[in-house]
Amino acid sequence: MTAELTEETIRAAARLWLQDVTLGGSVPVTREQLANDFHVAGRRFPLVDRGRGIRQPAGWRAALSIMTAYGRPYADEEGPDGLHRYNLRRDQGGRAENDGLRSALREQVPLIWFVGVAPGVFNAIFPVWLTAEEPEHDRFVIALTESQRIVRPNSPVEEAFRRYLIAETKRRLHQPMFASRVMLAYDTRCAVCALGHRELLDAAHIIPDGEPRGLPVVPNGLALCKIHHAAYDQNILGIRPDYVIEIHHRLLDELDGPMLRHGLQDHHAKPLMQLPRRRADQPDRSRLEERYARFRAA
Repeated sequence: MTAELTEETIRAAARLWLQDVTLGGSVPVTREQLANDFHVAGRRFPLVDRGRGIRQPAGWRAALSIMTAYGRPYADEEGPDGLHRYNLRRDQGGRAENDGLRSALREQVPLIWFVGVAPGVFNAIFPVWLTAEEPEHDRFVIALTESQRIVRPNSPVEEAFRRYLIAETKRRLHQPMFASRVMLAYDTRCAVCALGHRELLDAAHIIPDGEPRGLPVVPNGLALCKIHHAAYDQNILGIRPDYVIEIHHRLLDELDGPMLRHGLQDHHAKPLMQLPRRRADQPDRSRLEERYARFRAA
């Protein structure tokens, strides 16, 4: 490998490419993109290996990326310390790949983690670091942030710091996963107005995050543009259990230009413009009813 194309150079270039393609990790990528679209010095350089969860390019001392397939329960992989775990390959053919992860752990090489949000579709989380191996469980400990890198896995930590670590895992892993799954379900369009620009869309919770029913699952989510997300959070806009929109009565007769008229007032008593195709992904009516009651009481 030439001096210009060291492992470190390619790792850095891959992270820059992903930063651009995923809008900083907010847009998922397909396996085909990861296998074909990244180039170095004019040559294709796959970021994943077909049929393998660990990508260790030939001649590299440490792994480049790891992958978690769609459908694996990532919440079950977290320890009480708030740190995520990644399982080793247990078959004989995985020895070299596992050694590549051990090199990444020993040298503290930053990795890219691809986490499945749909078949063949992944969220890219980068950089991440391996901080320990737990051979008794055939797994490594992953740090998602610099703060998590200083934690000694499974060691006692103050409760406030433990909650902080869990919050960081939520911010770097769970929230982007929730957002990607909601956007995929809604075809990256606002449920209220059908706006289709990802940069202007949020994944909103029906029942707020942190409440018992505020789980990061698609039926508790809505794809909303930023103005409708803000209006929903402030109880200016409500959504009935029959998927009909209501605008707070104090805004209906107000005159304040075309944004108010077209952006909010014109949607009053109209059905949502965009819903998931799969019935299982559509907004949970019982959650909508609970949230609508708060809108009515506001």
